[in-house]
Amino acid sequence: MKKEELMKIAKEAQESAYAPYSNFKVGAALLLSDGNVIKGCNVENASYGLTNCAERTAMFAALAQGYKKEDFRELAIFSSCNPPASPCGACRQVMVELMAKDGKVYIGNDHEISETNVSSLMPFAFDKESL
Repeated sequence: MKKEELMKIAKEAQESAYAPYSNFKVGAALLLSDGNVIKGCNVENASYGLTNCAERTAMFAALAQGYKKEDFRELAIFSSCNPPASPCGACRQVMVELMAKDGKVYIGNDHEISETNVSSLMPFAFDKESL
């Protein structure tokens, strides 16, 4: 799947975001090894610490559907801001746990798509090997 196609699915996921407090909506699309794509969106809560980002929503939904971290291939994150929103630290840490270090991550909006990978987003990561 091309990164543009995955980003289009992430943009579709953005439409489901629940963001009544910030009105900052984000969508994510996780490409799996079997070609399926799991969507995620951010979900806010009045107790803001209970908010979940789109990236984590997609990864957690994939696990809940029976996929394993070895199935995670690429993650697209769509936001409407300029420049596109980069993943927060919590999402980066979850990516370190659930994706390969060279797993591709696309960050985009309607005008641009940047390509990076998990290890570039989280250098010197704390992971199982660090324990």
